[in-house]
Amino acid sequence: MIIRCSLLFIALLIAGHAQDWKPAGDGMMTAWANSVDPNKPLPDYPRPQLVRQVWGNLNGQWDYAITEKDTAQPETWAGKILVPFAVESALSGVGKTVGKDKRLWYKTIFSVPKQWQEDRVLLHFGGVDWHTQVFVNGKPVGEHRGGYTPFHFEISEALIEGDDQKLVVSVWDPTAAGTQPRGKQVEDPKGIWYTPVTGIWQTVWLEPIPEASITRLKTVPDIDTNSLRLTVSADGDIAGLHTKIKVLAGRKVVAESTGALNEELQLNIEEPRLWSPQDPFIHTIRVHLIDENGSLVDSVVSYTGMRKISYGKDAEGVNRLMLNNKPIFMFGPLDQGWWPDGLYTAPTDTALQHDITVTKQLGFNMARKHVKVEPARWYFWCDLKGLLVWQDMPNGDQHIKPDEEDITRTAESEAQYRREYEEMITFLHNHPSIVTWVPFNEGWGQFKTDEILAWAKELDPTRLIDGPSGWTDRGTGEMHDIHVYPGPAMPPVSENRVAVLGEYGGLGLPLEGHLWWNKRNWGYRTYKTGDELWRNYQRLTRQLFPLIKSGLAAAIYTQTTDVEGEVNGLMTYDRKRVKFNVPAIRALNEKVYGPLPTIIRTTLLPTSEEDAQKWRYTSDAPGENWPAPDFDDTAWKQGEAGFGTKEIPNTIVRTEWSTNDLWIRRKFTLESVSLSELNYRIHHDEDATIYINGIQVDQLAGYTSNYEDLLASSQAMAALKEGDNIIAIHAKQTEGGQYLDCGLLDVRFDSKK
Repeated sequence: MIIRCSLLFIALLIAGHAQDWKPAGDGMMTAWANSVDPNKPLPDYPRPQLVRQVWGNLNGQWDYAITEKDTAQPETWAGKILVPFAVESALSGVGKTVGKDKRLWYKTIFSVPKQWQEDRVLLHFGGVDWHTQVFVNGKPVGEHRGGYTPFHFEISEALIEGDDQKLVVSVWDPTAAGTQPRGKQVEDPKGIWYTPVTGIWQTVWLEPIPEASITRLKTVPDIDTNSLRLTVSADGDIAGLHTKIKVLAGRKVVAESTGALNEELQLNIEEPRLWSPQDPFIHTIRVHLIDENGSLVDSVVSYTGMRKISYGKDAEGVNRLMLNNKPIFMFGPLDQGWWPDGLYTAPTDTALQHDITVTKQLGFNMARKHVKVEPARWYFWCDLKGLLVWQDMPNGDQHIKPDEEDITRTAESEAQYRREYEEMITFLHNHPSIVTWVPFNEGWGQFKTDEILAWAKELDPTRLIDGPSGWTDRGTGEMHDIHVYPGPAMPPVSENRVAVLGEYGGLGLPLEGHLWWNKRNWGYRTYKTGDELWRNYQRLTRQLFPLIKSGLAAAIYTQTTDVEGEVNGLMTYDRKRVKFNVPAIRALNEKVYGPLPTIIRTTLLPTSEEDAQKWRYTSDAPGENWPAPDFDDTAWKQGEAGFGTKEIPNTIVRTEWSTNDLWIRRKFTLESVSLSELNYRIHHDEDATIYINGIQVDQLAGYTSNYEDLLASSQAMAALKEGDNIIAIHAKQTEGGQYLDCGLLDVRFDSKK
């Protein structure tokens, strides 16, 4: 389904300055930055679920100024800013921070086509962060508080004769100093906190509408009755008007109805083609507003996906997420939606699609949009490409720790949260890709938890409510959601809720030449090579299999891309590198939500988890040749694994090890080296360097919290031989508890159904 529009760009009188535009600074840019046209940035139709044929795009170069917060409208301007990129971004051409004590001003001159003179004219803003006041030809036309949802004002009465219409916009944003929903913006970006975003960051546009016009469609697909419930809202002089609706599958009309405005109509669709990630089929909706004489007053085009999201018990009586009444495991990345050149705003619509496309290519079926609301076109592409979405509410106000009570918001803070939350649900309600609302994340801004979760379900009974995501569970909501890094893990299976893993992973790999800065780069676990990253990603992913069999219903890996100082993305921040072999990770990921493979594990060298296994060991530096098969270790001590300090969770200490370094060796025999896949069965705290038959084959950084299966390197497999072999390990400890035990496995995955 493709929505076609006649693009009408309003002639901006300042367009002649466009040749002077260039990105601010010399920081990281995406490949799409070169495609930004300063005469018409982001020219794509901004509201794909309520399309009219005629509109005007006001994006382009405007005047800007930054003043003291309480200063009146400036008489002089500091220069040009490229709308709709936030003033802090490179693509704005400004790259300046505003802050809570300042105010950002915009000014532009536009014209209204003469053929619109009989129409009402709406001025639309896709998103402005945060408190917006708008003036047309000196007249105030409206204000809006909220950084993430679209709003509009009718400006017909403020227009004057002639071609020059003056638009002035004032924006104040307290960023982290306020209690408003604001996501991860802070004045001093570091770690998981990012650059502030102030002002206009989505398309600004004009729309002519008739005196009586359609304002909203509310679609509710009902696959259980093979019907679509549709409410058409309108305003103006609507007395005597009615609506005529057609639903199409391709070019075929599959349902039609005539009915009253502002009332729910039911359109029956015989054998509807259902929407899913595998088949994201879209039904087109054409809606006409008709008067008593049968004349057309207004018309819009929209779409829907016939799908149902719910939860219920599988054949074993365990609660699962359901799509179209069938169990589905939802698996995908945490998606922050940040860009090095545009911050909140993708440079182009092609760039906006890119992360969705790559997420699907990597074999995921969903994404969690994290404490940010995207422009409508992002969800449009998720609808068309078939990516399930968990949608967070942007957080703000105070944080609470896992063992703390809900915060008490001020009346103003609570009212603002509720207003923006309801606006978000109303704005995004019709997108079939969205399956879950996430009101709170990790105790941030969390208040009246039970009440808010119930209220969210009242606002939208058709979707699931995750509540809350992280560590501050109150026993309500439809999901019990935990975060574990690196994980994975799962909450207990319960009778009334679904067990989900809302965040895990966070495996980092900094890639030189693709870093936001050369300092403070951070991941929950950071590796030096792509091979290390891949093997540890495989380890985490495979650990999901038994959890899924036990009742885990969803898992969300951190994260889609690197973001500023975070290097734990599947892609680099500039999107120029995917950190994995795409076919390999896709094949692994698809196993997670496909028929689960049977894992056949054959022990080649046992650990001491059950029976004590003897090793030769020393805490004195043994010299260079100590891993070699012919090294004489008879002077070393002999002891039973595991080696470590007592009272460390998930360990079996049989031989005390309290020094900084430990060297261990062990002989084992193989009848055959024809193996499916060599894995270490290992628990190491901290670093472990592994040798097989004198060859260094792996270097494992950091520590594990339990025994884990870890894919061995190809060098390890190649170093094995039939007959006698030697495994040798050097473990290094820096702080905290310490432990070492290791075995070898041959692992085979049987994917037969």
